[in-house]
Amino acid sequence: MSQTIRYTLLSLRDLLVSVGPFVVLAVSLLGLAYWWLDPNPPKHVTLATGPEQSAYEAFGQRYAELLAKDGITVKLLPSEGSADNLRLLREGKADLGFVRGGTTQADDPADAGLESLGSLFLEPVWLFYREAAAPANTTPPQTLESLTQLQGLRVNVGTPGSGIPNLMAKLLDSNHIDAAQLTLSELGQTPATVALLAGELDAIVFASAPESSLVQMLLQTPGIKLMDFAMSEAYSRRFSFLSPAVLPRGVVDLAANIPPHNVRLVAPTTTLLARTETHPALVQLFALAGNTIHGGAGWFKHAREFPNVKNNELPLAQEAERSIQGGAPLLQRYLSFWMANLVERMWLAMGIILAVLLPLSRVIPPLYAFRVRSRIFRWYAQLRELENRAEDTTDTAPLLEELNQLDRHAEKISVPLSYTEELYALRNNIQLVRKKLQRTGTH
Repeated sequence: MSQTIRYTLLSLRDLLVSVGPFVVLAVSLLGLAYWWLDPNPPKHVTLATGPEQSAYEAFGQRYAELLAKDGITVKLLPSEGSADNLRLLREGKADLGFVRGGTTQADDPADAGLESLGSLFLEPVWLFYREAAAPANTTPPQTLESLTQLQGLRVNVGTPGSGIPNLMAKLLDSNHIDAAQLTLSELGQTPATVALLAGELDAIVFASAPESSLVQMLLQTPGIKLMDFAMSEAYSRRFSFLSPAVLPRGVVDLAANIPPHNVRLVAPTTTLLARTETHPALVQLFALAGNTIHGGAGWFKHAREFPNVKNNELPLAQEAERSIQGGAPLLQRYLSFWMANLVERMWLAMGIILAVLLPLSRVIPPLYAFRVRSRIFRWYAQLRELENRAEDTTDTAPLLEELNQLDRHAEKISVPLSYTEELYALRNNIQLVRKKLQRTGTH
C-alpha cells in the first residue's frame, strides 16, 4: 500500500471517529422524534358500514378499494345502520363509521371521543308504499302526501340500529299521530322489501343514498310508489338535521319518465365519523378518498358540492378539513403516500434537530485535530520525564536507550500530511534532549 493511500485512509478513519458521536446523536434524536410523532399509520383500519345491499356497504367497498392502493387494508364491519355504527364507534369496535345526521348530539359525553370527517351526501328518507294499500279517497287517488295518511297501514320502520325508528317516532309525534294507530314492524331493509312486494306490508321506511340497489329497484317496480313529502320545507324548519330535497322528474329513467313528477323528500346529511385516536394520516386518506367518491354530481347534488364542512354535529377533524378544502398535499401529488406522509409529519422535527445539531457540528474540526495531535503529544510526557530524570543522575546511558526507543516509536507515527509539522517538531525535540543527555554524560 502506497504512503499516499495509507495517509488518506488514516485521515478518513480519524474523521469518521470524530464525526461518530455527532452521527449517533443525530440518529438518536431522529429515532426519538419518529417514536414521539408516530408518522406512519397502521396498515389495518375498521370501517363500520351498514346492512347488505345498502349504500353504506357500497360506499365502504369503494373506500376499501381506494385505500388499498396506498397499502391500507380496510376491514368492513357490517351493521344495522347509523345508530349501530355510532355504538360501534363509542365501544371502540370500529375506527370509522357512517353516521346519519340526527343520530348524534354535540353535548353528549359519550361522543366526546369522536370527530367528523365532513358531510358526505344527503340520505333521503324513502317511504315506499303499495299503491293498492293507499286510501282511495286521496287526491290524486291512492297517493300519499302526508304521514297522517299512514294510519291503519302496516308500516315497517327499520331495525333499531338503523336509527329510523327513532326518526319516525319524531316525525309521527310532530304530526300528532299515535303509534298505536299504525301496525309497526322493525325488519331489516331486505326482508322488509320482500314483505312489501309480497303484500305482507303496506309501506316501508328507510334512509339511504340513491346509490342503494334497493332504492333503484323499488323506484322502478310497478305498483310501488314513493311518498311525496309535501311539507318537506316545514320538516326542515322543525328539525335542524333535516334538509329538503327534490327527486327530479325523469332522473331515474328519462325514457320511461320515472318518476313522472318531482318528488319532495326530507334528507339528513350523512357524515363519516372517526375516533379521535385514529391516526391523522388515516383521517387524511379517508377524507381524500371521500373527495373522489362523493365529489361527482348526483340526484340530489351538483358536482363538487360534497364532501363539505357544513352540517357537522361533532367537531371537524383538522386533517379532514384541510383535505376537503385543499385536496391532496403537494408532496402526495409527486411521491408515494408513505414517503410523502413521512416527510410531511417529520419536517418540523427534522428542522428542530438540524437547528440543534448545526452549532454542535462546530465541535467536529477541533475534535478531529485533537485526535490526530494526541498521537504526537502523548510522547511529550515521556520526553519531559526523561529530561527531568537526567538532572538527578550522571549515568545517562539507560536514559539514552529509553530516548532511542522513544525516537523509534516516533518514526512509526502516521499522521495526515497537514500535521507532519507537529511530528517533525517532536523528533527535533527528541534530538535536543539527546544532545543534553550526551553533554551530561561527558561531564
